[in-house]
Amino acid sequence: MAIVRMKKLRLMAARSEKECLLRELERFGCIEFSELDSSLAEAGLLRENGDAIGLKNLQNTLLHAISLLDRYSPEKKPLLSPKPQVDLNDLLDETRLSHAESEAEVINGLEEKMKRLTGEENRQSSLLESLKPWMELDLPLDTAATERCVVLWGSIPARVALEDVVSAIEQASDEAELFQISMDKSSRAVLVVCIREDVAAVQECLRPYGFTAITFPGEHGTARESSDAARERMGILAGEKEAVRQEIVEKASQRAELKLAADVVAASISRTEAEGRLMGLDSTVVMQGWLPAEKEEDLSRILENYDCAWETEDPLPEEYPDVPVQLKNNRITDALNMVTNMYSLPAYDGVDPNPLMAPFFILFYGLMMADMGYGLIMMVAALVAMARIKPRKGTLSFCRLLLYGGISTFIMGALTGGFFGNAPEQIGKILGKPEGWGVLPSLFNPMKDSMLVLIGSMVLGVIHLNTGMVISAVEKVKKGDAASALWEEGSLWVTLVGIILFALNKTVAPAVPGIIGKVILIIGCVMILYGGTRGAKGFGKFTSIFGTLYNTLTGWFGDILSYSRIMALMLAGSVIATVFNTIGGIANNLIFFLVIFLIGHALNFALNLLGCYVHDLRLQCLEYFGKFYKDGGRPFAPLAANPKYYDTAEY
Repeated sequence: MAIVRMKKLRLMAARSEKECLLRELERFGCIEFSELDSSLAEAGLLRENGDAIGLKNLQNTLLHAISLLDRYSPEKKPLLSPKPQVDLNDLLDETRLSHAESEAEVINGLEEKMKRLTGEENRQSSLLESLKPWMELDLPLDTAATERCVVLWGSIPARVALEDVVSAIEQASDEAELFQISMDKSSRAVLVVCIREDVAAVQECLRPYGFTAITFPGEHGTARESSDAARERMGILAGEKEAVRQEIVEKASQRAELKLAADVVAASISRTEAEGRLMGLDSTVVMQGWLPAEKEEDLSRILENYDCAWETEDPLPEEYPDVPVQLKNNRITDALNMVTNMYSLPAYDGVDPNPLMAPFFILFYGLMMADMGYGLIMMVAALVAMARIKPRKGTLSFCRLLLYGGISTFIMGALTGGFFGNAPEQIGKILGKPEGWGVLPSLFNPMKDSMLVLIGSMVLGVIHLNTGMVISAVEKVKKGDAASALWEEGSLWVTLVGIILFALNKTVAPAVPGIIGKVILIIGCVMILYGGTRGAKGFGKFTSIFGTLYNTLTGWFGDILSYSRIMALMLAGSVIATVFNTIGGIANNLIFFLVIFLIGHALNFALNLLGCYVHDLRLQCLEYFGKFYKDGGRPFAPLAANPKYYDTAEY
């Protein structure tokens, strides 16, 4: 339960063994390659060719083919089914890529054919739409002129008065006539016939009335004949599209091979990108990277089979910002990895927050949710998911977090007597049971003991914040800065002890001498003032006194007040659940109650599931981490096979 100690690795190997060595290191999955020093180029070393463009193009081809198969022939899998298993050697075997690539190209070619057919189908559909106004006209669509006359096909807006258009044409030409073929809400289909000499004048007079010329390129018969031909063509196109679709569906048997090939290419891309960080000469290659110290012996056993020279060393303090971070946790604290990753990984010289955060995060989540029914749903969902899909890495962390949150929610629900709010009590009323039937025993009730819950939330906040301060003080002492621990955290603790003793004297324990609390409180305040001003000089020392007092008082008051959200969410979830139960019980009918129950609690559960997570996350990241956490870590990204569609056995 700590940050894994890293070592810097330098390795020189024979060029003839480069490919084999990279495959073995990818199988090992514990080395992150980094850029070599630029000074090596001055020594005559040249950067290796790690061009991955061709592989990425192949990957895109395979992924596109898989998406087409999923679209036209969706894969039928049982709900929550796990990924299929594949041997790691198969994942690194590139011999099958050629066949998979040819199959993918065939599938993608079928899609191109489908697009062409769809485009032609759309063109025919547009043609049918454009022919509708001309269906009653018994004139070939390609009629444009005779020896003496010109025929103008077009449309004018329906709002334009036809009489005005006719009058304008008569003024422009004595030998011209307009025919209205059809009309709808927006336009009129018209035909204008005039002698050739007056075409320009007629077109000019039509322009102010919004006349739009229409042509039917490639059409020779009447509108009705062209429409019948278009419908016949669309029927043929539909058949051809169905045939192409069927061809794609028949290729669904290649889906597994394409998915495996896509994962093989992804592994190959990782190797190629790592290769691009190497340098070398004609006979040797040089590589540098980071290795978990605990894996050094395993690496030694691998490298003894190759002609190579290598060394490891601990990173220097000035290199810490560049050292990748990997967290090592147990089953409980590993669940908090997703929370830490959402915020930021710790710096390499910081502390792993997961074991320090896990008890509080799980406890706070349970307090906010606090319902046995909701906790039961969370536990069942997590257990079923882990049993069915066999998740790994981030998905496994999420399932574990859901399980632990469910357990905490169930326990806190038992303490507050909540089982889907007060559902048992409402059911008892509907069934005519005696008064009080179904009321579950509780240690406290958030709706009746809200002040107790508020005080308890703030007490938990004080414990939470002081835990962070303890961690901060320990880290400062480890780094030889005990003075900062004394004047920063120590002064606050002395002040807190004084406040507690003074409060006890005034409330539950008057036997405690009040003067002791006052003296300790004064000593603590003096320590706070000195600690806040010891780095200032001159007039800045005077002004820092007020800044220290203000920041300490408002900071602590605001931090502790933030924990009231525990009470607020507990109360809100309980009230909403009770309201829905009450609405369901109005009709005094069990069926009606169950309908309202399912709808209301589904909404309340979804709202609380997300809301409690967000507010719990805020308490950890802003209040708790602010006391000790040093972030900025870079995640450890070793060369390893990370398949998308398959799972592999651990190396």
